[in-house]
Amino acid sequence: MFVLELTYCAPVDEVDALREAHMAWLDEQYEAGEFIASGQKKPLDGGVILAVGADRDRVEAVAASDPFAQEGVCEYRITEFVTTRTVPNLKEYRQELRG
Repeated sequence: MFVLELTYCAPVDEVDALREAHMAWLDEQYEAGEFIASGQKKPLDGGVILAVGADRDRVEAVAASDPFAQEGVCEYRITEFVTTRTVPNLKEYRQELRG
């Protein structure tokens, strides 16, 4: 699993001008099964997404397709982690530790 942390690097009005396109992109990723959760950070200087992509290259490509990233109003920090524990209804995302 991956944590995608977005940090805005442009004025809020530039971010807001792209918000509708960003939200449509999020909807597409949910429908494709790439994302399982997302939301704004507090304070509002970006957002966080939980992604379940098959590998880092795929997740990086998805992040690069975000209108926010394409227009340069945010930067992504992507962290991969092994999901060893979850609440019961997310058990399909549990992973085994490797080596």
